[in-house]
Amino acid sequence: MPRYDANDDSVVLIVGSGAGGGTLANELCRKGLKVVLLEAGQRQSPATFRNEEWFAFNQLAWLDKRTTSGTWRIAKDFPNLPAWICKTVGGTTVHWAGASLRLQEHEFQARTHYSGITGANLIDWPLTLAELEPYYAKAENKMGVTRTNDIPGLPGNNNFKVMYNGAIRAGYKTVHTGRMAINSRPRDGRSACWQLGFCFQGCKSGAKWSTLYTEIPAAEATGKLDLRTESMALQIQHDDRGRATGVLYADKDGNHQFQKSRIVCVAANSIETPRLLLNSHSTMFPHGLANSSGQVGRNYMRHTTGSVFGVFKQPVHMYRGTVMAGIIQDEARYDPSRGFAGGFELETISLGLPFAAAFLNPGAWGEDYTNLLEGYPNMAGMWIVGEDLPQETNAVTLHPSEKDQYGLPIPNVHYDDHPNDLAMRTYAFKRGAAVYDAVGATRTVEVPPYPSTHNLGTCRQSAKASDGVCNKWGQTHDVKNLFISDGSQFSSSAAENPTLTIVSLAIRQADYIADQCSKREL
Repeated sequence: MPRYDANDDSVVLIVGSGAGGGTLANELCRKGLKVVLLEAGQRQSPATFRNEEWFAFNQLAWLDKRTTSGTWRIAKDFPNLPAWICKTVGGTTVHWAGASLRLQEHEFQARTHYSGITGANLIDWPLTLAELEPYYAKAENKMGVTRTNDIPGLPGNNNFKVMYNGAIRAGYKTVHTGRMAINSRPRDGRSACWQLGFCFQGCKSGAKWSTLYTEIPAAEATGKLDLRTESMALQIQHDDRGRATGVLYADKDGNHQFQKSRIVCVAANSIETPRLLLNSHSTMFPHGLANSSGQVGRNYMRHTTGSVFGVFKQPVHMYRGTVMAGIIQDEARYDPSRGFAGGFELETISLGLPFAAAFLNPGAWGEDYTNLLEGYPNMAGMWIVGEDLPQETNAVTLHPSEKDQYGLPIPNVHYDDHPNDLAMRTYAFKRGAAVYDAVGATRTVEVPPYPSTHNLGTCRQSAKASDGVCNKWGQTHDVKNLFISDGSQFSSSAAENPTLTIVSLAIRQADYIADQCSKREL
């Protein structure tokens, strides 16, 4: 693996190695560009993963201190853990469940379709579904998404079978084991899914797509990738023309290093990405880099979520098999007659008993709760994933006094539920309970949202520079050679899990960057 000189200003420097950064690195290396990839975490592997929930959480999760505020329940339940993302090579592609869904056409035009909603800071994407479709196809093939490219779906486990039978009896039509970036048969040198049931803890079989063992090794094989682990980006620097010149970072020993670059691409998740831009303020950019609009960190979205668990007379053993083992898609439609804008997916979810005790009702105890835990073997579970409307006041900002180990302000994540979110969640809870009631549940339980895994929108794409941070290529409006390469660039959250779209945008962005470099525009 090459080690580029710190003064080599011909490299593309990418911050973050997850779905956006890891994919972008591979695509650019394959096009012949030199890439330095900074990752704050360590490099793990299927051999180092452990199928133990709390061990894996501490091994993989981003546990640097954060604070949270707002009316969402997470501010009470998890005040220092507003998000459940990863600090490791591969980022949150190590932790994700694998659901790979395309956004729908109307979801690219939130302002057009949902206009007039008080408190929502809506815009249309500057990008259309038709423009992204070829890249969705490339991403689905790259990731091996089931039910595309003649790849069969995964088998249904008990958790899915309970949901499927209940869904059909409740009148739903589009119910199946999902479009998953998990091998249903051996592919690309990786095995088929072993159905171990620990998707969130790192896939020991390598069947689940992750940049850790797909994109990054492929990029390394080109001889063009310089991967630097345990390297925490601190500040993006620029010249007197306002062009990014490189990134100041702390290495594993805490020493400050500066890497010059031709282009900087930030793919550090929708919390660390705006934090890095805000911490890169200067005389020229007093409110943060690329923030002339004041939108950096604003419009934070995390999907409208919650879970429904059903308890049955007979064992279900929901933890056996993939975590996201099936999906009901009927409710993802555009149908404002339900009393809210946007739609939602219902996806199976399973928790091991240790996580169930922590997350089913944080802080609860007593006879009723212990009775619920005693019924764990007989439990089935599903997760609500719904479109969350952007609000300008929902934001990632720099804490006024708290600092991290490098002396920089930590991020505060502020989120208030919009009335639309509350209406959607209430409706979704009822629909989920109806599915389980239809197959004889003795009890259903509404579970509050977990720490956020789908963090979106804090550096959003916009046609007008005043409405967002970057254009339809992820190129920031203010700094020509600075790109946003993760879910931060989402203009709306849509109802679908975001990873497939992040990967598709990264493939498309790589084409644009390579083209602009060839024309000497960058």
